[in-house]
This record gives sequence, structure tokens and C-alpha cells, in this order.
Amino acid sequence: MSTTPAQQSSVVQDIDAAAVPDVTPVSLPASSLDSTAPDYLRDLKAELAADGYHPAVLSVEASFEEDCPYATQTVADDLRAYVRAASFLGVGRLELTVAEAADEDAVRSALRALGERARREGVALSVSGAVSA
Repeated sequence: MSTTPAQQSSVVQDIDAAAVPDVTPVSLPASSLDSTAPDYLRDLKAELAADGYHPAVLSVEASFEEDCPYATQTVADDLRAYVRAASFLGVGRLELTVAEAADEDAVRSALRALGERARREGVALSVSGAVSA
């Protein structure tokens, strides 16, 4: 089945915003997650659903303090774990705040790759702070 823009917009048109009145969208700070392991996330998702909540946004703060490709890659790997967690939880948007970027070009490159990963996982990525994608 092909997903053309026309098909995607018809889905959006068919959404009834009042279809699930007992679910409240919430924003989760990544710092409140105990883990990004699937078992933990599965339990968290079930707990939120039982309480009538749906995680709509996952907010993450990252700092690329070191001007070192390996350190940049380590932070990027940590952020990919949050993209996977967001996808697993059914979160629509990951909001990333970059507190510091020692090597802005390297960080932009890492963020472009992260944005592509998020897109493939079905998660919108928004970036703000010291550098944006």
C-alpha cells in the first residue's frame, strides 16, 4: 500500500478530535524516565493508559560539551535511545533542547541523522537551543 500525500491528508481529514474524550495528552520530560528499556516503557505506557493519559511529547535536553567526534557520537547515541523510546510509547513529537554545542558543524550533522531516524520511527523532531538542525 502506497502512502501518498493525498492519502495521508485524507487520514488527517478523517480524524475526529473528540473520538477519545477520556484520554489526556501529556508531555513527558526524558529526565523522568527511569530507563529506555522496552520492559520499562511497556509498563509505563500501560500505567499512563490506565490513568487516561497518552504521551504526546517527549522533551529531552542534551549538551554537546566536548569538541570531540566520539563525545558527539555518544550524545547522539543517547538521543537515538530517546527516539526509540518515543516511538515505542507512541509519542508524536520529541522536543530536543540543545544546551551547548562545542562543535556546531558536528552537532548539526548528528542532528540531521537524528532527524532522519526520528522520521523513520514516525516521530517528529523539533530542535531548539544552542544549535538547530
